[in-house]
Amino acid sequence: MSLGTRSGGTLVALSTSSVFPDRVPDAFEIAARLGYDGVEVMVSTDAVSQDVAALQRLADYHSMPILALHAPCLLITQRVWGLEPWGKLVKSKEAAEALGARVVVVHPPFRWQRDYARDFTEGLARMSEESDVVFAVENMYPLRARGAEVAPYAPHWNPLHLDAPHVTLDLSHTAVSGSDAIAMAEKLGKLAAESYAGTVVLEVNTRRAASRDARLADLAEALAFTRRHLGQPEASRVAPGARAS
Repeated sequence: MSLGTRSGGTLVALSTSSVFPDRVPDAFEIAARLGYDGVEVMVSTDAVSQDVAALQRLADYHSMPILALHAPCLLITQRVWGLEPWGKLVKSKEAAEALGARVVVVHPPFRWQRDYARDFTEGLARMSEESDVVFAVENMYPLRARGAEVAPYAPHWNPLHLDAPHVTLDLSHTAVSGSDAIAMAEKLGKLAAESYAGTVVLEVNTRRAASRDARLADLAEALAFTRRHLGQPEASRVAPGARAS
């Protein structure tokens, strides 16, 4: 049965974080079933997300390419792939190259990572010269408590203020930061109007889904919404509970 995977133009990937509390293998199966173009692997404490050979087997079995890797930049992943931030990015680059992923998503440094922050944009530029992998800096947000605003990231939480050649725009983060997402998108180039040739990743919180079928329905709706607003035809889908062949 055709899963309706589209060729050419903007690719739509499913983040493995979208199926939590299910696991990384479930993300590949769901992405294939619903007709996504590929997967973004959020490198996390899940052992499979850190295992290049296991990820390649999943991609091959489900015919679901890994389009992007999200480096382990979160507080909860501080010990994943070592404690040294540049070491994490080198490992992410190597994993991306081995898996054929063209993008590694990174966060701006935390303020206490002073050496990393000082050399962040220059270091990314050097790494980009050594590889075809694109390092895309994700927009984050300040923290607010008791009326005060604290910026935990340096040089800035907004990559538009950095000398970053590649950026990923997270819409949930623009909401938290109070940023104008449309204005930011226009600075980066309107997706449909400019024939954006990159990848759109759906990172959807489905933790409140009452059942697996409800989670599948949420992710199918998110994909349909995204394709519609990118001017793409909807992918054909396999009904929840069925198996594609």
